[in-house]
Amino acid sequence: MSAHSTVLATHGHNPSTGMQRGVQLLPGLALAGALALAAIALGKLDWLQHNGISALTIAIVLGILVGNTAYGRIAPASASGVTFSKQTLLRLGIILYGLRLTFQDIGHVGLAGVLIDALVLSSTFAMSWFLGTRVFGLDRKTAMLIGAGSSICGAAAVMAAEPVVRGHAEQVTVAVSTVVVFGTLAIFLYPVLYHLNEQYHLVAMSPAAYGIFAGSTIHEVAQVVAAGNAISIDAGNTAVIAKMVRVMMLAPFLIVLSAYLSRSEEDGAAHVTPNADDARHKPGRIVIPWFALGFVAVAGLNSLALLPKPVVSTVIDIDTVLLAMAMAALGLTTHVSAIRNAGIKPLALAALLFAWLIGGGLAINAGVASLFS
Repeated sequence: MSAHSTVLATHGHNPSTGMQRGVQLLPGLALAGALALAAIALGKLDWLQHNGISALTIAIVLGILVGNTAYGRIAPASASGVTFSKQTLLRLGIILYGLRLTFQDIGHVGLAGVLIDALVLSSTFAMSWFLGTRVFGLDRKTAMLIGAGSSICGAAAVMAAEPVVRGHAEQVTVAVSTVVVFGTLAIFLYPVLYHLNEQYHLVAMSPAAYGIFAGSTIHEVAQVVAAGNAISIDAGNTAVIAKMVRVMMLAPFLIVLSAYLSRSEEDGAAHVTPNADDARHKPGRIVIPWFALGFVAVAGLNSLALLPKPVVSTVIDIDTVLLAMAMAALGLTTHVSAIRNAGIKPLALAALLFAWLIGGGLAINAGVASLFS
């Protein structure tokens, strides 16, 4: 038994332990909560909404600002609550994120839309992993986190993948930063490309087809809303549905990734440390990201329409606070120097992925559409 387990066993029956733990968490939770509420308030500003900048993005920026200035003086008292926010609250936030989805969303885009999303996701993530490690010389965790953000749903996917790949705060922040840069660029570039295509008739694309293209290739949900509605309401609605189906793929993606990484670590341990004590290296053990299954379960519950709409709306608001707290906590523990040391390579990889999402994503959309027509 490890020392940590011994401590837990020793104090497991002490009634005051839970209360003491709660008191320890309060300062950090209060700080993360204050930053989250500030980010949500700022996120309601018209200019930020129009440009697809979500409260989650603002939360991590505020966290970085405070983390690299005043946080050092209060870090000892706040550390446990901040850690709790970016770990436990993050998982709870991802689970409740399922209330934004229903399985009926799949029916709205059809099998073609699902196939497009699956092909875009798998090709983009595979490209990020391969090019990030083989061409750009990035560590595997950074490459995977950038790939998750680009291929699924931006910052939320990066945060959801972090417990699976066991990334560091700086690696997560670098990945989120690339999502912000190129997702924001997509908001303005996609409508321009659509209008150019209307003028020169390069490819056949209706507003509905544009919506599926935008939803299957743009990073963040907020960015998809902005880019879709820039064309028409119908294009915006189709884009959001296509995006939500892509978000729904987060859970199976995390489970497959966890299974692969567990097997990979076991293979490495067999050659390097065959007698390791770490339970992660026990043969045949696959670490299941249970929060991903919770995400699917909540989406399934939401699909049954059993919960009153006001309840769903309220819980979604609470979930936004939880996710914003997790992002703020991440920012608090991120050092700008570490991001600076990461250099231009993560941005270059994300730029290449962005080009693939536009060019390759358009090819996948056109190919699947022709197949089903």
